[in-house]
Amino acid sequence: MAKKSGPKLDVRHIPFSAYGSWYSLSRDKWDNPIGKALYLRTVHSKTVTRPTELFRLDLFRSGKRVASSEVVKPELLTIKGKGKGEVSLCLPVPGTVRLRGDGTGLRLEVPPKCCRIAYPLHDGRWVLIPSTGLYNYVLEATSGQLKASAPWKIPKERGSARCGKVVFRFLPDANGKWEGRISEFRSKIPAAPKRSFAKDVQLVRKDWREWLEKMPKPKSAAMRRDWETAAYVDWSAVVPAGGVLTRPAMYMNKAHMKNVWSWDHCFNAMALSYGHPALAWDQLMLMADMQDENGFMPDSINDAASSWHHGKPPVHGWALNFCMERSPKFFTKARVKEAYDWLTAWTNWWLKNRTWPGLGLPYYTHGNDSGWDNSTIFDVGSPTASPDLAAHLVLQMEVLGKLAAKLGKKRAAASWRRKSEAMLKKLIAGLWRGDRFVGIYCPKGTDIECESLITCIPLVLGSRLPVDVQKALVKRVKRFLTRHSLATEAPDSPKYSADFHAYWRGAVWAAPVMLIADGLRDIGEDKLVQTISRRYCRSAAGYFYRENFHALTGEGLMDFAYTWTSSVYLILAHEFV
Repeated sequence: MAKKSGPKLDVRHIPFSAYGSWYSLSRDKWDNPIGKALYLRTVHSKTVTRPTELFRLDLFRSGKRVASSEVVKPELLTIKGKGKGEVSLCLPVPGTVRLRGDGTGLRLEVPPKCCRIAYPLHDGRWVLIPSTGLYNYVLEATSGQLKASAPWKIPKERGSARCGKVVFRFLPDANGKWEGRISEFRSKIPAAPKRSFAKDVQLVRKDWREWLEKMPKPKSAAMRRDWETAAYVDWSAVVPAGGVLTRPAMYMNKAHMKNVWSWDHCFNAMALSYGHPALAWDQLMLMADMQDENGFMPDSINDAASSWHHGKPPVHGWALNFCMERSPKFFTKARVKEAYDWLTAWTNWWLKNRTWPGLGLPYYTHGNDSGWDNSTIFDVGSPTASPDLAAHLVLQMEVLGKLAAKLGKKRAAASWRRKSEAMLKKLIAGLWRGDRFVGIYCPKGTDIECESLITCIPLVLGSRLPVDVQKALVKRVKRFLTRHSLATEAPDSPKYSADFHAYWRGAVWAAPVMLIADGLRDIGEDKLVQTISRRYCRSAAGYFYRENFHALTGEGLMDFAYTWTSSVYLILAHEFV
């Protein structure tokens, strides 16, 4: 029997979408406003983590819902009815859904919280103005019929009139077939499509195959399907530039985390750097474009809003260096100059605004600034001088020295090298305790003893660390190694938690795995790197690239199809496994 080919796609685990689309479809086990079903969602939103359901989708015949299941390809989602009949959906351009039915109709019910106004146009099309999201929608049948039920409702108390329950139905013609589309708009309803449904499917398929061809290949042929699935997660999560987004952006996913966070994007850029260097550059520079006059960058952004309450750790120099090593020709002098200016301002912000007097070490004001939101190193309080932060700045200043040298800035290059070396000395003198790193609670100057993997992140420095520190950290990191890679809290720690919402108090996460693997490779710990990487890849692929994983069972936790999970899988499968 021939082996199955193509990515493993299932809308219960990975939202169906396409590169550049603002839509996704999934059977989400958490958000089902009008019952468990397949929903069409928009990823336009002012909120950070809440999905916006536009329609519940059901096949129907003779006025009754028909049980169905989905068959998913990267370019096409097909809803197959029990017995006969099917509906296919394609997402060819950013704001459009193409639909085609054969032997069955399609019922689209608008969730009550989404619905506000629905009204007919003179030509048989219908407009939906939702109460959530940023756009309006027009529905039309290009063959067959479109019918709607949208009764007007006058409120008993204050508030404007609006529609009650809104349901649209696409109905077949005499041959049992129909075609339609859903398009977003703000002020002008878009024109009808000129391309055929089949041509749109063909173009999306071509785009997918070209994307896949340029992604880093796995070392093991046995990982082919899982690799394609990871590549699909990344491909399908990209949205176009628009609104706050100055460039095409790879969201964390098109389920709940429809946003870009200011360190997640670095790992996505790294995975793209092999064959998609221009898009990798866009991911890095998305946040650089948002940098304020002080050099600070927002915590997160989407097309509608940015959040500035917190920041994220300065892994950007490390990530940029990774990208430059994989695609050196792409990094012209102009790009090097742009990167140098960005990282200089970002680094100086930490040095000028987040260095504790007398201690000489940088600090976080909250766990959210570190990306390790609820790590046990922050249980004492904040501000906290955490060893990972100083390590990231050591690398970032070293990279700035390299960039300055490329630009012919000899004095600046020497200055950054000295600053990097000085920060490394401060890290070891201030936070190393013979066999481990600790944090410091800055207001009192007292040590923070914890069993968080964050204390092992200085391993990313690799051979820059003294040999005795390297050996002690290698021994210590093995304490965190489970059958499913690196736990973020030592499993034998009294603060280790297996709870679904434990977050950074036990679960396996992509970022620390990648950072530590990179440092271990630098000191020749190839066998340990391979073990960590294989275990991570097994859990990531086995649970459809969830946001994080149970450290003891490998079970996927938190959000679906998370892109830094799939991106780190792609890197590890290519370089280490």
